[in-house]
Amino acid sequence: MLKTLLTAGLLLSLSTLAHAADITGVPKIRDGDQVQIGSVRIRLGGIDAPSTDQLCLNTKGERWTCGVAARDELIKHAGGKSWTCHARSVDRHGRTIARCLVDGEDIQKWLVGSGWALAYTRLSHDYEADQKAAREAKVGMWQGAFIAPWDWRVRNKKTPVLGAAKVPDSAHAILLASASGPVAPSPDCTIKGNVNRSGECIYHKPTSRWYARIEMKISKGTRWFCSVEDAEAAGCRETRR
Repeated sequence: MLKTLLTAGLLLSLSTLAHAADITGVPKIRDGDQVQIGSVRIRLGGIDAPSTDQLCLNTKGERWTCGVAARDELIKHAGGKSWTCHARSVDRHGRTIARCLVDGEDIQKWLVGSGWALAYTRLSHDYEADQKAAREAKVGMWQGAFIAPWDWRVRNKKTPVLGAAKVPDSAHAILLASASGPVAPSPDCTIKGNVNRSGECIYHKPTSRWYARIEMKISKGTRWFCSVEDAEAAGCRETRR
């Protein structure tokens, strides 16, 4: 009898823990692979979407804000609905890595299949088939040319360019040039982020004292943010000057 009660108690505890690991609610969408439900910051596992400062090329070889588009398309598709996210782990930034469902639909699968994110095959092969389908259909980022999100963050002259079957010869030069330009990728993304001598990421709003002096060059570790929340989610703090 005691053994039966102990077993039942253990199963109940495990069930409670499993249920507690689920995070449910209407999210605030930060970008294509980061959302927040309540006070919990969530990183969608198995994929990598472009940051809001990322630029891509369209079919005409023109630059467009694919990172902003990925975020906005996700908001349009599922932003006002209740999500259920199954937590898997916590990353070094304190974000919960999770697989999220909306009305039974795998959101990561939708993002990759729609061309708004890539399968992050270093950690998961769950969405490789969806990426292949998106590439063949030339949807989302696959319509023109782009740099993989994980390469965008550390891009240089050797960074490969992905995209449609015939990537423009000028694609590499154009995408790299956008990194060092002083102009924000969009009117929504005007917060500057840089790395100080101590290795800290610091963000500067347009009203900050030294904003105009921050030179935007990828070689200096700079990047654009679209909001204070985006900057802080990336581990940056506001300048003290």
